[in-house]
Amino acid sequence: MKKIDWYIFKKFITTFFFSIFLFTVIAVVIDISEKADDFVHSQLPIHKIITEYYFGFIPHIVALLFPLFVFIAVIFFTSKMAEKSEIIAVLASGTTYFRWLRPYFVGAAFLATILWVSNHYIVPNANKKRSAFETVYIDGNSSYENLVKNRDRVASDLYIKIDSFSYAGIYNYDTISKHGGPFFMFKLKGTEVYENKRAEGITWDKKKNLWKLETVTFRTINGLHEKVTYPMEEFIKFEFKPNDLNHDKYTKDKLTTTELRHFVSLEEKRGSETLNELKVELGRRDATAFSVILLTLIGAVVAGRKVRGGSGSHMAIGFITAALYIVADKFSTVFSTKGSFPPILAAWTPNIIFSIVAIIFYRKAPK
Repeated sequence: MKKIDWYIFKKFITTFFFSIFLFTVIAVVIDISEKADDFVHSQLPIHKIITEYYFGFIPHIVALLFPLFVFIAVIFFTSKMAEKSEIIAVLASGTTYFRWLRPYFVGAAFLATILWVSNHYIVPNANKKRSAFETVYIDGNSSYENLVKNRDRVASDLYIKIDSFSYAGIYNYDTISKHGGPFFMFKLKGTEVYENKRAEGITWDKKKNLWKLETVTFRTINGLHEKVTYPMEEFIKFEFKPNDLNHDKYTKDKLTTTELRHFVSLEEKRGSETLNELKVELGRRDATAFSVILLTLIGAVVAGRKVRGGSGSHMAIGFITAALYIVADKFSTVFSTKGSFPPILAAWTPNIIFSIVAIIFYRKAPK
């Protein structure tokens, strides 16, 4: 890293952090204005609101738009350099075009590492804090949310694939009391049922960390022979626990990568319908970090050319490119969660497409 490299690197990092800081302040102000009534109604002191909600909200919103602001920062300061003919001077000194891009790659790698660590560990823990606060003090104040919550609480039927030959179901499961019933479970040998277990109720026992079945009817079938027993209660261990049965569409956002991988393995055994959505989220955490490097390269190549429109035309091209990237990301996610598109490919499709775009821009750039 020579003096010119440090010059570009410092401009890159300072521009990015300044822009993301301004955006964060604006986002917090807007969020406060929208939730002011909820905060007053909660009767919590200011420091509690900050530590229990905004310490979770800020990492969430920053990570959400992190690649976009890296892209904007690169275009902004690079177009200013191009406008002052600084890039022409660098290339005219004998520096190759690829060598000029070195500090951009270093800065992008630095920021991508920050986002990668955040996506895997920091942001999920922040989402736990934020969602817990919203559930109690914000969503809880909405009559619509209460209606939906009560509806799900009264009648929530669950069907679970325990392993490759065992299936179970729980009717009217209550996520608050961790109780449901009736309960059924059967085991298959080929296409024939050889065990059938039914219970009037199923409850999670905290002391034993086991599921308790009440008023059980247990049948074992061997050809034409059948044996039936009626134990009043039975404790049984399943792979799933009460937290795994909570109906929360934001669960994937609140799990660290280690927890999410474990959750995905459980959902695979159950044959969950939301399995692709979870796998897309798992792949997205790596793909989003890589997109920082990709968008940095595109931004530098696009803004490094001196044009009559100046930074205005560069920013226009940048916003169009960013919009297309977001659209590609949304479409690939929908095709995976609602169709048969492979989840990992769905997470990486925008990067694959824009890698081709980056190569085309790089080859056409005046060097």
